Amino acid sequence: MADQNANSISVQKWAEIFAAALEKQDAASASALFAEAGAWRDVLAFTWTIKTFEGRNDINDLLVAKLADTEPRNWTVEAEPDAYEGWLHFQTRFGSCKGYVRLQNGQALTLFTALQDLHGHEAPIGKRRASGLYDDDDTRNWLDRRQEEQASLGQDQQPYVLVVGGGQGGLALAARLKVNGIPTLIVDRHDRSGDQWRSRYKSLTLHDPVWYDHMPYIPFPENWPIYTPKDKLGDFLEAYAKIMDLNIWNGTEFTAASYDDAQKNWNVTVERDGEPMNLRPTHIVMAVGNAGFPRKPDFQGASDFVGEQYHSSEYTSGEEFFGKRVVVIGANNSAHDICADLVSHGVKPTMIQRSSTLVLRGSTNSKMARPLYSEEAVEQGLTTERADFLNASMPMRMSEQLQKQIWAQVAESDADFYASLTKAGFKLDFGEDGTGLFMKYLRTASGYYIDVGAAAMVADGRIALKSGVGVDRLTETSLIMGDGSEIPADVIIYATGFGSMEQWVERLISPEVADKIGPCWGYGSGTAGDPGPWEGEIRNMWKPTAQAGLWFHGGNLQQSRFYSRYLALQLKARFENLNITG
Repeated sequence: MADQNANSISVQKWAEIFAAALEKQDAASASALFAEAGAWRDVLAFTWTIKTFEGRNDINDLLVAKLADTEPRNWTVEAEPDAYEGWLHFQTRFGSCKGYVRLQNGQALTLFTALQDLHGHEAPIGKRRASGLYDDDDTRNWLDRRQEEQASLGQDQQPYVLVVGGGQGGLALAARLKVNGIPTLIVDRHDRSGDQWRSRYKSLTLHDPVWYDHMPYIPFPENWPIYTPKDKLGDFLEAYAKIMDLNIWNGTEFTAASYDDAQKNWNVTVERDGEPMNLRPTHIVMAVGNAGFPRKPDFQGASDFVGEQYHSSEYTSGEEFFGKRVVVIGANNSAHDICADLVSHGVKPTMIQRSSTLVLRGSTNSKMARPLYSEEAVEQGLTTERADFLNASMPMRMSEQLQKQIWAQVAESDADFYASLTKAGFKLDFGEDGTGLFMKYLRTASGYYIDVGAAAMVADGRIALKSGVGVDRLTETSLIMGDGSEIPADVIIYATGFGSMEQWVERLISPEVADKIGPCWGYGSGTAGDPGPWEGEIRNMWKPTAQAGLWFHGGNLQQSRFYSRYLALQLKARFENLNITG
C-alpha cells in the first residue's frame, strides 16, 4: 500500500460517499471513487458469479448493469476511524453481504464483495440452529429420520445436487448443502470416506500448515499436528462425513450422464455394489480434485523395459524397492516425497529433472502464511473465516505484483538454501515471471516443491540428480538420456503429474460437453500451461459453466472450505427458485 497523502479520506468517509452514489444509482460517481488502476472483485453479491472488474470503465459497466437489480443498501464500516482499509457490511435485495476495501490516496485500490446469506433462507447455524426437538406426533427419533433419509435419497427422492467425488472438496460442499437444506448425494468409488488419502504413499503428509486446512463447521482439534499425516486426515474426513450427516454412496462408480434440456435435469447412470442405477439430479458437481487422469510419458522402448514401471499415484512405500535401482522421473512435490521415502528405506534413487522447478522451504512457507494462518493469527483474533476473506480480497493482477516482491525477498533471505541446490545441479525457477509458487499453483497446479526434507538429500547426494535433459528411450535395463548417457534401472516411477479436470467430463459425460465448457483451472496469465486471454479468475471453478447444471469444485483444503460456501449459495438460490441473473 502506498503512503496516503494528507488529503486522503478514511474508509468510513469513502463508504458514506460510495453508499450515497449507489443509492442514487449514480454509476459514474461511484466508479470515480476507484483509483484509475483499481479493481473490484465480486463473489455473487452483485454478479451472481465470481468476477473481477479492472479499471473505472469496467467498474462503471458493472454498476450500470447491476445496480437496479441488486439494490445495495444499509452500508456499515468496521474499521478504525482514520483507517485506510477495512471491513464493509451491506445488504442487497438478495441477502446480507460483506466486503473489504483498500484505499490509496482517497480512492479504492481494491474492493472485494461477497454474498454471505440469502434473505429468508439464512443458514441455520449459531443462534439459528435447530432445537433438536420434534413436535410431530409420531415416535421417530433422530436415528429413525436419518435412516429414512438415507434409504429414500436416490430411490424415492432424487437428489437436487449430485456430488461426484467424496474427497475433502466433495465433503466440504456437501456439508454446506446439507446445512442449507438441499437434498444432496455424494457418489464415490472408494469403500470409505478418506480412502483417497489412505491410498497415497505411506510417507505423505500435508505440506500446508493446519491453520490453512480446516474443514467447514468442524476445525481440526487444537492438538492437531501442524502437518497432517495422510491416514490421520483420512480418518478425520470419515468422521466428518458421519458428524455432518452426509449422504454418501461409497463403492459407487459414476459411469455416464446426459442433460435433458426439456426436463432441466440430468440422466445419470452409476454402478453401486456392481449394480447399475439411474439418478435424475438437477445439478452435478464434479468434485474430483483439480486434475484429471495420471499422465505417463510414452517413451520409445517402454514395452522393452523388463523392470517395473509405476505412476506416482500407484506408489505406496519404498520398503519393496530395497536393493533395487530406482529412477524417479519428475522433480515436483510427489517426486521429492517419493525420493525421500526411498532414501528412508535404504535406496539411493535417481531423480530426473527435465525442466526447472520452484522450491520453497517448508519453514519459509509457514512464515509466509503466518499473518493469516498461524497460531499467532489465532491469538490476535483472526478467525479462519476472516483470514479466508482477506486471502480472497486481492485481485489476481495485483496478487501477481505482490508475489513478485515477496519472491524477490525469499530469493534473498534463503539464498544459501538455493545455492546448495544449484551447486548440486538442480535447476530452479521462481515462476516464469518471478511470481512464485502461489501463482504457479493457480495457473497449472504444477512445477513446484514445498520442501519437507528432500531438498537436503538432493544437495548432499543421497538423491542422485540428472537435470536439464530428457529421456530419449528405454532399453531392457536402462534409460538412455537425450545427451547419450545411460542410467541403469530396475524400477521407473513416473512422477509426471495429471491431466486436466475436463478429462473427467469428456469420459463421464461427453467430448462435446467438455469442449463446450472449455478449460478448467488457470486464469489466462499467458504463461506456459496457462494461455490467454486474461480472465483474472480461475476458469470454470465454483461458478456457472457453459453447460447448464454442471459445476466444478476443487482445489486445496483452504479453497474447498472457502468456495464451498459460495457454490452452496448459488445452488441454494436455484433450489429456492430465486429470480437471480448472472
